[in-house]
Amino acid sequence: MMAMVKQMVAVVVVVIVAAVVAEAGDTNGVFSPCSDAKVKRFDGFTFGLAFSQKESFFFNKTQLSPCDRRLSLESTNSQLAVFRPKVDEISLLTVNSTNFNSISNGVYMVAFAGRKYAARSTPVLVADSQHTITSFTMVLEFKKGTLQNFYWKKFGCSKCSKKSAFVCLNGQDCAVKSSNCKHQGGSIDCNISIQLTFSGIDKKLTPLNSWYELKNLRQYSLYGLYSNIRDAIMDQYNDFF
Repeated sequence: MMAMVKQMVAVVVVVIVAAVVAEAGDTNGVFSPCSDAKVKRFDGFTFGLAFSQKESFFFNKTQLSPCDRRLSLESTNSQLAVFRPKVDEISLLTVNSTNFNSISNGVYMVAFAGRKYAARSTPVLVADSQHTITSFTMVLEFKKGTLQNFYWKKFGCSKCSKKSAFVCLNGQDCAVKSSNCKHQGGSIDCNISIQLTFSGIDKKLTPLNSWYELKNLRQYSLYGLYSNIRDAIMDQYNDFF
């Protein structure tokens, strides 16, 4: 599946440690996003994000996992990011969006993991010719330690309604006008941020609660809180290239 993707997306993972004491050790030895895993709380869990045209995620009108070879992702300049967060820790994931211009007809994002269960999210719009949506919230739902679903959560446009550089798309997503993005000469960092949480139960039947913790604190943006940390990390990498 990796061979299908022409470009790797630069990623930075900033992990926010939940207010609990973590169990020692990661018992999950599965590192491919296209393999099945059964996990417990605080194990690492590998999943992928694929970026492409919306229609690229469908075969004969059925949405398939990006791991499925029947999809023609290579021919559409699709891009891939792979993450391994700890189960039930709230994490902030960031993805470099500067290469999205190579994907025509709009950029959509699909989260995926597993082979037998082949969990995948619905495609969500990330960018079109005029806008970039920079903030997302995702929940990974598990049943007895096996991933069942990815869910995108929407919180509306109240935080962008008074900002001239932003617009509200479909009444639920704050988007930056592309002309205001740094890679197009503007002043706004348009890299993608994803607040990641978990729900359900692990393989030891322990409840996963990080989604409910974030839901109770949703008036605060983890991306805004940790953007300075992310910028400092990215600046260090930029010094090497």
